[in-house]
Amino acid sequence: MIKADTVFKALADANRRRILKILQKGSRTAGEIAAEFDLTDGSMSHHFNVLKGAELIRCERRAQQMVYSLNTTVVQDVSAMLVDFFRPPRRRKR
Repeated sequence: MIKADTVFKALADANRRRILKILQKGSRTAGEIAAEFDLTDGSMSHHFNVLKGAELIRCERRAQQMVYSLNTTVVQDVSAMLVDFFRPPRRRKR
């Protein structure tokens, strides 16, 4: 079960949405992602932690590197939730 408030908080930040967009193309190391931003390592770490806390991304250690990828299951759940949220109400039959 997704935690909607946590997911929406994670998606509220433009930098985190940009990280997700980068990861749509496939897994990337923390360094590869960070190279796309003009942010400190501490700020990047914070954004990664928020996204991990919302379960939108996964992290795997490969030797000395941290490799991030989209958690497609949660992304699909969030997409379905948004579609359902904005779906027009059904008309009642008379």
